[in-house]
Amino acid sequence: MIHIEPKDLTVPEVHRLLLGGVGPRPIALVSTISPDGIPNLTPFSFFNAFGSNPPVVAFSPSRRGKSATFKDTYNNIVHTKECVVHAVTYSMVEQANLASAEYPPEVNEFLKSGFTPVDSDLVKPKRVKESPFHMECKVREIVNVGDGGSSANIIICEVLKFHIAEDIFKDGIIHPDLIDLVGRMSASFYSRARGAIFEVERPQKISIGYDMLPDFIKNSEVYSANNLGKFGKIDVIPSDQVVDEFICQFKENAAKEFEPTEEAFFRYLMQHDYKKMLEAVLVLTGHPKIKTFLELTAKCALEKNDLLFAWKTALYAGKINQV
Repeated sequence: MIHIEPKDLTVPEVHRLLLGGVGPRPIALVSTISPDGIPNLTPFSFFNAFGSNPPVVAFSPSRRGKSATFKDTYNNIVHTKECVVHAVTYSMVEQANLASAEYPPEVNEFLKSGFTPVDSDLVKPKRVKESPFHMECKVREIVNVGDGGSSANIIICEVLKFHIAEDIFKDGIIHPDLIDLVGRMSASFYSRARGAIFEVERPQKISIGYDMLPDFIKNSEVYSANNLGKFGKIDVIPSDQVVDEFICQFKENAAKEFEPTEEAFFRYLMQHDYKKMLEAVLVLTGHPKIKTFLELTAKCALEKNDLLFAWKTALYAGKINQV
């Protein structure tokens, strides 16, 4: 590890560390309006949601790095206490990037970026038609942290009204593949959520946790740290009787259909068919790698989110190891 205290670095160096290690960051495309009625539109990646009752989002138009002056978004919000926060999707990321340029206060970024302004219902700033997710907001609080270049100005907003495209919903939720969000990484790098989505199911209310895993599971050379985390999500470890009944059920079927060869096991491993893997391994009586094969089967079941199957198989592997 490299050990660094911010006081030993320049501000740009600290900034680069934050951008590299804290990400991907969601992007808020924020619309404001000046006291003179000039629209402003700027993206911010220091942004997130922080509560639902009332719905609260916050973003930070930090001071400019060299001059420590306030940005147009900040100045507008100080005067109007209103904004519209939009999601940035892959189809509009280049236009949003255009809006990040340092235009003078009198320049309308809607025109510069090519976005289409749409009237809001409850606030004065315009909405961006091209975004599928809009939040009309009133500013609840502004928190200034520091007065030097790149200092944070945290704008805490209450959402007054949502505007959401109907076609991004699936099964009652905004589906990540349909909204196709992008996030900011370090330097000029972005991430695209679509196609890189995976699920992590929440643990039981009272999970056994990592510390209660049997040593033969924790010490296995097959299971990864993520696998062990999944094992820890169960609330009750299956009993020996449950494991025995489970294995007997699979043994009966395996004896009828499977020939005792490693090739059969590895064929199903390539297909990620953990049930066939278990049946195949159960006919390899006396094989020197049977424990490893059972653990590979449990690992595959974990990766398919079949936690009970994985536990029963892993426990049987532990019993084999004790024989």
